[in-house]
Amino acid sequence: MTAPRDEEAASAELLPLVYDELRRLAGGYLKGERVEHTLQPTALVHEAYMRVLQQTGIEWKNPGHLRAVCAQAMRRILVDHARAKNAGKRGGGRHAVTMQSELLGADDAPIDVLEVEDALAKLEGLNERQARIVELRFFGGLTNKETAEVLEVSETTVEDQWRFARAWLNRELAG
Repeated sequence: MTAPRDEEAASAELLPLVYDELRRLAGGYLKGERVEHTLQPTALVHEAYMRVLQQTGIEWKNPGHLRAVCAQAMRRILVDHARAKNAGKRGGGRHAVTMQSELLGADDAPIDVLEVEDALAKLEGLNERQARIVELRFFGGLTNKETAEVLEVSETTVEDQWRFARAWLNRELAG
């Protein structure tokens, strides 16, 4: 196991390699939000990175691995933020916290973070690997090749399962 100081050094070396990509993804997620939205792309990336630094025992394999772990953190932050917004509304009314992504569909329509989370939780119950592929591709912005490396499966497996999971999610989100 890597010592905590070594883990921090490794993640500090990898962050510059993935920071711009994470910032681009975060910007894309939040571009449909109103100007006064309290969660900004830079804050999302920094919060995700801080959460990743708090984890111990991770031996970073490559920049894709760091992006994958940051993807999980960004997903949790977006969902937590959306839930907090909903809890703060009078009467418990749901206020959509949306994100943008061309990965799930052909159009660039805003996507409700909590709807994606609910659908992803359902998919996880049906096929854990497909849910992980969605998380890595959708939240982490990994390519099929990078996703295959992180999951230690073939690129063809990722392509096939990504295609199925995307179709399933689109149908689920369409209601």
